[in-house]
Parts: sequence; structure tokens; C-alpha cells
Amino acid sequence: MTDSTLPPARRDSLTDDLRWRGLLQDSTDPDELRALLDGPGAAFYVGFDPTAPSLHVGHLMQVTTARRLQLAGHRPLLLVGGATGQIGDPKESAERTLNPPEVVASWVQRIRDQLAPFVSYTGDHAARLVNNLDWTGEMSVVEFLRDVGKHFPVNRMLAREVVRARLESGISFTEFSYQLLQANDFFELHRRHGCQLQFGGSDQWGNITAGVDYVRRRGLGPVQAFTTPLVTRSDGSKFGKTEGGAIWLDPEMTSPYAFYQFWINVDDRDVGRYLRYFSFRSREELEELEKETAERPASRAAQRALAEELTTLVHGEREMAQVVAASQALFGRGSLDELSAVTLRAALTEAGLVRLDDLPDVATLFKESGLVPSMKEARRVIAEGGAYVNNIRVVAADAVVSPADLLHDRYLVLRRGKRSFAGVEVGS
Repeated sequence: MTDSTLPPARRDSLTDDLRWRGLLQDSTDPDELRALLDGPGAAFYVGFDPTAPSLHVGHLMQVTTARRLQLAGHRPLLLVGGATGQIGDPKESAERTLNPPEVVASWVQRIRDQLAPFVSYTGDHAARLVNNLDWTGEMSVVEFLRDVGKHFPVNRMLAREVVRARLESGISFTEFSYQLLQANDFFELHRRHGCQLQFGGSDQWGNITAGVDYVRRRGLGPVQAFTTPLVTRSDGSKFGKTEGGAIWLDPEMTSPYAFYQFWINVDDRDVGRYLRYFSFRSREELEELEKETAERPASRAAQRALAEELTTLVHGEREMAQVVAASQALFGRGSLDELSAVTLRAALTEAGLVRLDDLPDVATLFKESGLVPSMKEARRVIAEGGAYVNNIRVVAADAVVSPADLLHDRYLVLRRGKRSFAGVEVGS
């Protein structure tokens, strides 16, 4: 028997793959959902409210799941909430601050642009970007109350967990009505585009099922829904948060280098789970990476695979290549001259970038950068051969770096030993 006559490799259904990856937390009718997911192709939607000028890594669960469904033959409707973004889904803690409509509108466009690279907009399963302001904005208050509000029993709305949590402290009618607006989105997308499926994070389950029920009450459907789990760290802390705040997808808000480093530094206890959530590698590849993490954690092979795949997905191959080059060069395993000024500055900012008006001697540079606590320690490190400037070992504590040695005419890379480095920016 030759290779060409071998039967095709077994391929799990989309439903089985989503379950193996841990991406199905709650769902409507399991059999109907399986029939839809494993069927020939259906329109689905997932929504993003513009509550900031950029998506962050917490949104990656929904973005990559949408990509996964499209690759399996389904048609994405990516909704950016120009209407719901002006209202705000209720939080358990307190009332949201309402952003001006013009600010929300600008964020809508930024997020639409940000979503564009993750799915394909051509072919039989072409994705479509939609904005719920297109149908909500033209609806009068009377129409909203008669056509939408009539179908929502208040007792069910009060039973929603986040609403119950706010009853004592108070919740405005504005936030209370959010569920109706999101439910109406499902109805309108079903009516306009034949949308049969919605998914979102598990914290949206109440809103999502309200939409499923509303479509039924309006005499349409049936439609299906599922939720993905909220992503957390093994220690229970919130995913995507650092001391500096959220990890954004916008390169102006979080540099590609910082984005890459976020994934490289993922805990061994979390990396296998994150790979299943976000990676498009095969099950066999992921299981091998999980095995390598268990047997050789110091290699950080799983973290590198995750960081490289997601940085390429979000920022592109060119930025990914620059980030890897920077990671190697900063630790003496590549050329600093090949790094762009933007990448170099981003990397040094992450490590700690000190600004100086002029160039002092090397010992002072190391002290001012924070790599050593004192001039005495700086001289000792230099004397023992553990000090490097632009990856060149320095041997004289009182040596002064030439302006000609500045990278991009303003930066120096200081390194102590093999792993500790910092940056200096000279001039204003």
C-alpha cells in the first residue's frame, strides 16, 4: 500500500475540537448546537463594545474563536456596539461613566479596523463588520418600548446576577435596559443576515440567552448560543493585567515587544491552557508542547510558541521578526544594529529606560540605570568582567562612551551579566 492510498487522517468535528480546547462553557440545546457547529456553515455573531480605544488580550478569546469558526466554514458577523457602547453593560461594582457619543464613534472605527486582520472578508464564508447603531439609532422610544420591551418580563431581568448585586446600591434604567438592546441585536442580525448563532464570554450568558429567547418570542428562530470561559491565571488573578494596566492590541498602547514579553512570561501552570484557547496548532502539536513544558520547563518552548504565534497574528510577521531579534540581541545573541528605533525603544522601556542629558563614565551609567545600587558595586562588576555596553564588555570604570556609539544616535544598551539589562536615552 502506498501513501496515496492511505485513508485520510481522522479529524475531530468542530464541536469536539472546541470542547477539547475548553472553549464551550455554557450552551443552549447541546444537540442542536452540535448540528449547527458541525453542519455546512451558518452565520454567527460576536460583539465588542467600544469602552476603550483598543481591544485588549482579554478579547482575544472571542477574536480567535471567531477565526476558528470561520476556518471551519461558518460566516462571522463581527459587531462593534456603537449603540450599546454608549450605554454600558452593568458592572457589579458601580454605574459606568458614559462616554460622549463622538468618543464612542471614534472608538468604534478604531476597533473595526483592529478586528479586520483576524478574519477573511472574501469567499463563501466572508466576514462582515456590523454596527448596532445602524438599527438602534433609528428606533424611537415608543418603538423600543412597544416592540422590544414588551417581550421582557421584569422578574427575569431582576433575577440576573449582576442586577441583583446592584439593587441595594442602585442601578439606572439606562444600564438595566442594556440586556434589551443586546437581545435586539440578535433579532436584527437574524432578520437581516440570517444569523443563527451568538457566542461570548461566560459573563454574558444572561444577555445571550435573553437574545435567544427574544428571537423565539418574535416568532423567528430557532437560534443557538454558547459561551467561552473567562480567562484567568492559575493564581486567580485577572488575565491580561500587569502592573502597568491592560495589555492592549493597539501597538501604540502596548508595543509588540511588550505584547510578546507578556506571553513569554506566562506561568508554566497556565501556558498549556492558553495554547488550547488561542493557538491554531494541531492537537498533536499542543500535546507535545504541554509534554515538553512538564519535562523541560526551563526551555519555555510552549511560551515561545504561544508568544510567536499570537504576536504574528496581532502584529504581523515583520513586527514578530523584529521582536525576536530584539529579544536575542539584548542578551548578546544578535546584532543591536539591526533593530529599528521603535522596537529598540520599546524593549528598553520594558526593561527600564533612563534619560540623561549627556554621557557620564561607564560606572555612573550603570548606577544611574539601576543595574547596580552604588558606584562601588558598579566598579566591582566592571572589574570582574560582568559589564557590557551595546553587548561589548567594558573593562574601565572611568571610560566614557563616544556619541558615535549611540544606537540610532540616542540609545545605549547596558547589561550586567547574562540576564539583567537596562537602557539609556541621551538627549531630550
